[in-house]
Amino acid sequence: MADHPLMPIATAVWLIDNTSLTFDQVAEFCGLHPLQVRGVADGDVGGGVRGIDPITTHQLTRDEIEKGQQDPDYKLKISQPKTIIAERTRKGPRYTPVSKRQNRPDAIAWVVRNHPEISDAQIAKLLGTTKTTIQSVRDRSHWNSANLQPQDPVGLGLCTQIDLDTVVRKAAAKRAKLEAANPDAGPSLKPVAETVTPEAAPTSEETADKVDLSKVFADTDGSGAPDNNEG
Repeated sequence: MADHPLMPIATAVWLIDNTSLTFDQVAEFCGLHPLQVRGVADGDVGGGVRGIDPITTHQLTRDEIEKGQQDPDYKLKISQPKTIIAERTRKGPRYTPVSKRQNRPDAIAWVVRNHPEISDAQIAKLLGTTKTTIQSVRDRSHWNSANLQPQDPVGLGLCTQIDLDTVVRKAAAKRAKLEAANPDAGPSLKPVAETVTPEAAPTSEETADKVDLSKVFADTDGSGAPDNNEG
């Protein structure tokens, strides 16, 4: 059984317009972030999305809504379907409705800009796109590159917040593992104290004893006085 309604943004729109539930309650029930719900209320997220009544779709009961309106801390419970259908494992890229496919480049640009740790393969699976399209957005060779506007894929309805958070968490864990296995630490010189033992380090007296006195008196006549008879 799903923990959240099938169309979270549309459901959130309806709950905000028709109930007095708090943003936190709507976010908890729909599997969205409270800021996303606030964006839905302000019209910044899900603009143009028509609200869907979760009661008529048998995903929420009126009693649950009334309980939530009476207690702001109450967490709404999604209705259990009368018939349980085994969920089939989805293989391949995510299916994206035709009406939303034009928004995928904007979503790709948002993911690339805000989550560089996510690989192209993960983006392709999350948004139901191809690596070729992702690369064209990255290197700005996409045919509509000049008009692309990075937008949150959750707000566009291309994926759920849970799916996005899961991909971000996996990508971050993978990067941390790689960095731990290959730390970026170059070779460095050791301090002199670690490379020269006290016995090997010459003292000032030993240095003075090793001065070549023959060079000091090279220009003398042997008696210590300078030889002034040159030429």
